[in-house]
Parts: sequence; structure tokens; C-alpha cells
Amino acid sequence: MSARRAPSAATLRRYLLFQVPGWLVAGTALAAAVRWWDLPLRWALLGFAAWLAKDALLYPIVHRAYEPDGFAPHGPIGERGVADTAVADEGWVWIGPERWRARRAPGAGPIAAGAPVRVVRLRGHELEVEPEEP
Repeated sequence: MSARRAPSAATLRRYLLFQVPGWLVAGTALAAAVRWWDLPLRWALLGFAAWLAKDALLYPIVHRAYEPDGFAPHGPIGERGVADTAVADEGWVWIGPERWRARRAPGAGPIAAGAPVRVVRLRGHELEVEPEEP
């Protein structure tokens, strides 16, 4: 288990960029309600402020999902497994009951099928592995 880290500025930026479409939809819907259904402007502004507050309150809970690849505290980093196929440059490994596509970590030697491996990095849905001493 990795140590907890404070969210980075890149994580906050990524989170905010994912929120922009929701802000646009909420703002457009509220503007339409003001124009066509006579919703008082102060209620529309209060609704939009509540929408923004919701995003601000959720960030501490969900920020880990927005971490750049390889930095998320979840996932199999540091886990040990077994190569299902030879991993010359890429191949398949078993980490617990899960089969993952894997690449050999830079500087690591070739990995034979059945050899023990250790996960050093997560890149999307692909692992970087290195040979592990038995």
C-alpha cells in the first residue's frame, strides 16, 4: 500500500476540466428556466452555486480517480505475480486472479513464461513489470 499523497495541481486541473461540461449544461438549463419559465434570477444563481459547491465538496472524495497514470494509490503497483507468456517487450502476466497485459520495465531483462514478476508501474490498463527473484 502506498503512502497517501496530497492531490497535485495536475489532478485538480484534470478534475476541473471534467466538470466543465456539467457546468455548461447546468448553466444553460438554468438560463433557459429564467427565460422561458420565469424562474427568478436569484434562484438560478443559487442553483448554479449549489452545483459548483457539489463539485467542490466531492473533490476530496474522488480526486484519486483523477490522478495521472502510475500515481494512483489503487492498482497493483508493487504486487507480485507470474508471467503467463514470455515478456520480451510485451506479454501477459497473472497478478492474483487477474490476467494483465504487461510491458517489460526499462532496463529489466527478458522474462520467461512462468517466471515471477513484480509490477513497477501502471500505464492505463497495462503494467510495467520486472523479473522478481524467486
